[in-house]
Formats: sequence, C-alpha cells, structure tokens
Amino acid sequence: MVAAEIFGDRIELAQRFTAALAAEGELRGLIGPLELPRLWTRHILNSAIAAPLFVGSVADIGSGAGLPGLVLAIARPDVEWILIEPMDRRVVWLNEQVAALGLDNVTVMRARGEDVGLEFDVVTARAVSAMRTLIPITAPLVRDGGELILLKGHNVPTEIEAAQKVLKKHKVTGVTVEVLGEGVLAEPTRVVRARVRA
Repeated sequence: MVAAEIFGDRIELAQRFTAALAAEGELRGLIGPLELPRLWTRHILNSAIAAPLFVGSVADIGSGAGLPGLVLAIARPDVEWILIEPMDRRVVWLNEQVAALGLDNVTVMRARGEDVGLEFDVVTARAVSAMRTLIPITAPLVRDGGELILLKGHNVPTEIEAAQKVLKKHKVTGVTVEVLGEGVLAEPTRVVRARVRA
C-alpha cells in the first residue's frame, strides 16, 4: 500500500487523522460531502507524496482541514510545521488534531498569511487560490534563498503564465512544476517549486 510506504511507522497516526476527518469534516464545514469517498486518494496521499521535499521550518498557508500541513507533519516529524489559518473553527479543529495525535512538531497560528510577519525556510499551500493571488501572500514569508512548494491542479501552467508580473515583482525565480506519484497515485500531485530572493 502506497500509504504505508509514505508514512512508514506513522501510518497509524495518518489513519487516525483520516478517520477523524471522515467522521467530522463535513459536519464542521472542513470538507464537502463529495470528498468523503476520496479522502485517502485525493487529499491525504495527494498531500503526503510531497513529504520528501520539505526541510527546516515550513509555513502552510490556509491550512483549513490540515491539508497539506497536518498530513505532512505526520509524515515528517523531523520538520517544524507552522499551520496558518484565519478561520476560528478551523483553528480549533487543527489544535484538537495536533493534541489528539501528539504532534510536537506543529504550531497552529490564527492569522491571515499577509499578517504573519515571520520568515520560514519553506512556504506551502494547497488549493488556496490562483498563483497571481497566492504569490503576494506566500513569497514575503520565505527567507532569502528559501523555497515555495505549492500543491496545485492541472491548470498550473496557465496560472504560472498569468502570474509572470507578480512572480517578478516578488523576486520568485526558477519556477518549475514537478508531477509526483505518477503511476502510484490515482491522481498525481502537481507541485510548483521556486526560490525567493530578498
């Protein structure tokens, strides 16, 4: 099973988190009803496949239900994760899950990305908004020489094209798209990677 390969001896934590999300996610407005049957394939594994890319301190902007931040924190206990989420009910959920799963490598911050005022080695986001809107929120949080790792959908080449001016303005360079999990996951994950210069 792919999940066992990705999570290793932390597979049980991943299963517990997924079970909690399946039980309460729709009720608490974290996921839509159509997502329940595809939680593992479309959300958990889609987030977790990117785990090897991360190092140091990582901010997940708009963590929501904990995708990708909580999933990645389970897969990578050696990395420091800061989950940034403005909506109170989602912050409550994230804090509950961090406590229930005993994740000592996670901090939850109730804030909008624009208001954080800190710098991180890596900044990530999944399904938050189009690149041209996302870059002004995420790039300022990346330390000089750090990396953006954004989980995106199939329209990412069009998004990158539309964001050229914004990328230049925020000194985002070396933009590449990597497809992770082809032939392994039902839906491969597209990841935009780029460096940010001060």
